[in-house]
Amino acid sequence: MKIGIVCYPTFGGSGILASELGIYLAKEHEVHLISYACPVRLQAHNYGVLCHKVEVPPYPLFEYSPYTLALTSKIIDVIEHHHLDIIHAHYAIPHATSAYLAKKALQDKVKIITTLHGTDVYLLGLNPSYKPIVEFSMENSDGLTAVSNFLKRETEEKFDFTRSIEVIPNFVDPEKYKRENRDKKKKICHVSNFRPLKRVADVVKIFDMIAKEIDCQLYLVGEGPLKYSVQRLVKKLGLEEKVCFWGKVDEVSKILGKSDLFLLPSKQESFGLAALEAMSSEVPVVASKVGGLPEVIRHGKDGFLAKVGDLNTMAEYSLKILTNGDLAEKMGKQARMRVLDKFTPEKIVSRYVSLYRRTLVS
Repeated sequence: MKIGIVCYPTFGGSGILASELGIYLAKEHEVHLISYACPVRLQAHNYGVLCHKVEVPPYPLFEYSPYTLALTSKIIDVIEHHHLDIIHAHYAIPHATSAYLAKKALQDKVKIITTLHGTDVYLLGLNPSYKPIVEFSMENSDGLTAVSNFLKRETEEKFDFTRSIEVIPNFVDPEKYKRENRDKKKKICHVSNFRPLKRVADVVKIFDMIAKEIDCQLYLVGEGPLKYSVQRLVKKLGLEEKVCFWGKVDEVSKILGKSDLFLLPSKQESFGLAALEAMSSEVPVVASKVGGLPEVIRHGKDGFLAKVGDLNTMAEYSLKILTNGDLAEKMGKQARMRVLDKFTPEKIVSRYVSLYRRTLVS
């Protein structure tokens, strides 16, 4: 098959999934990735994936550059020149919208699969300015998937459309994300885009409680709009010597592999790919009991779940793991086994391929 993947090239879950999916699909299929930049995962090595950059020329008529239109034109161009069979759009807007426009411009020569990741549903999608086009884009996709049962339910409850949703979860490469040698000082890790939903300030506050009891370090990985406010909080609490801001890191797996605990106190998570990467690395997770996280993390087995904002309980769970080596090792091994049983590329990519084939003959 000739497959086009449309996504954001960012460190977020959707960009990572789209890139990794493209890499595995390219082993047996022709894969073209369309975005405003080549995803970080594909910059050093393209793994057989052909990247097509969307150019958005400035035009004085528009106050804001019309990315959706530029993306549509690029999708049309790639379909025509490479004779694509499928466009797989990650996010209903703008990607599925642009894919639909391209499909109609080419008189339905291509099929569209749309994968919902969460932000397009419970953040952008419920905004009155976007809800009608989100519903339209979902309804007019030839196949529709969500990364968790939670996200499927949320979408079906809050939007008016008839298209059925197939749940296909995210996946992680267990050969890449695995345990590394760890030293005596306990290392706690958090990976995110530093946006309000991630509640990174809560990570620091939880760590502050933990650091009062044991010798430990906090690794904060990623970039985003709240990074500087988090840095100010770290300084205010006098934790500068114990907290390391890594910024964007190409090999997050190396940091996770050396970590002893992963914190994810998010307000909302449609799936929790970062938690899955930690679990593959044999790192127990303490997270919020929200969204799709309970579908990934089994409370008391792979880690612990607590109510959003219940920092005291999260700190207690964290200390329970960090001060009990046998428990930490047991949870870490169970977490990795969960990944091997449910969330490997071999188990997930084949489900997308099956969906593509079914869609092409429908």
